[in-house]
Amino acid sequence: MAFIAQYQLQLLLSAFALGVIGVLFLFRKPAGHRAWKLADLLWVVLGGVGALVAIVAGLYTADSSRLDRQIDLAYALTRAFDGDAARFRLRYCEGASDPQLLVLCEKIEFLSASTAKNADLPLFIEVTQSVAPLAGLSFLFGERKTRQTERRMDMVEHVDAFAIERFVVFAARDERTTQAAAALTPTRPEVAGDFNVLAQSYEVLVAEVGTLKDEWEYLQQHADILIWQLVALCMVSFAAPFRLGKSLVELRASLKRE
Repeated sequence: MAFIAQYQLQLLLSAFALGVIGVLFLFRKPAGHRAWKLADLLWVVLGGVGALVAIVAGLYTADSSRLDRQIDLAYALTRAFDGDAARFRLRYCEGASDPQLLVLCEKIEFLSASTAKNADLPLFIEVTQSVAPLAGLSFLFGERKTRQTERRMDMVEHVDAFAIERFVVFAARDERTTQAAAALTPTRPEVAGDFNVLAQSYEVLVAEVGTLKDEWEYLQQHADILIWQLVALCMVSFAAPFRLGKSLVELRASLKRE
């Protein structure tokens, strides 16, 4: 997979060059010859296969786009939770001495620490885009291309190492925090209310990140379709010169008759 992602352009150009070489041999045949009919059939068959594979790969691309939207949502939820948790600590926890309030502050600290892993979420977008077919096509070869490929492989390894189990470290609510929130409700209802909102946001965030990881693993398991898409493009690149050659030969024969 890594080799194909790195040398996509070279593979396509090689297939096209082989097709051009084959057409040069066929130019010895006159228009209407069986060889040109076979060349046209080759174009129809390979072009049809390429179109079919492109349709199937389009479904994979749609799934990747859906993953991107889920990443945006999970990352936005993470940023919102971190901001709300920071305001909670700044508003209620600075210099707090109430034992019940300290229990809630401690829980918020734990929840904030567990969301730190979500700083890796933008990597999902970059990796899913960089390993897609044709994403690596560039006229920049040599050392710079090698660095780009190595960086892409490093990102894949980093994302694969992302474990939802390390994120879901703490329960949003437990017996201690429930009792503390209940004790604070009569005297400081705003504290209990803000904590419950944060706990609920954390639970939603956990569910969203879990779904995100499942989607990523599904795409990884079906990533072979990207290889088949590139193979189909290579077949079309190989067959295109034959169709072009047939048209040129027929045009030349038509001009001679005129």
